[in-house]
Amino acid sequence: MPIAAPRFVLLDSITQVGPAHAGLVVVTGSHGGASVVRYARAVRAWLYVFNDAGVGKDGAGIAALDMLQADGIAAATVAHSSARIGEAIDSWGHGVVSHVNPAARALGLEAGNPLASQLKSG
Repeated sequence: MPIAAPRFVLLDSITQVGPAHAGLVVVTGSHGGASVVRYARAVRAWLYVFNDAGVGKDGAGIAALDMLQADGIAAATVAHSSARIGEAIDSWGHGVVSHVNPAARALGLEAGNPLASQLKSG
């Protein structure tokens, strides 16, 4: 059953996030590396979604998930093999969730399932 979520916004880059996006589901085309954390901390979304960028060495492509968890911010990634990096609409339309932090898991998001099928605007 899909999770009732607030409105969605699709941003190709996390650098496009602004105050109007607070409390929303923010689906980005950005990788989930450490460099996105300062943007996500500045605008507290209900959920952030990034691309896992292949995870990378030492988990660099998903480093933001743990860092945002420390702030209680829900975050997840979609698999790089399911959605193009840098294209939020592809993440929404084709992305399969690959990793979730505990805050995102508490919302009901699960790895292994398509992103769009797990969320509905409520």
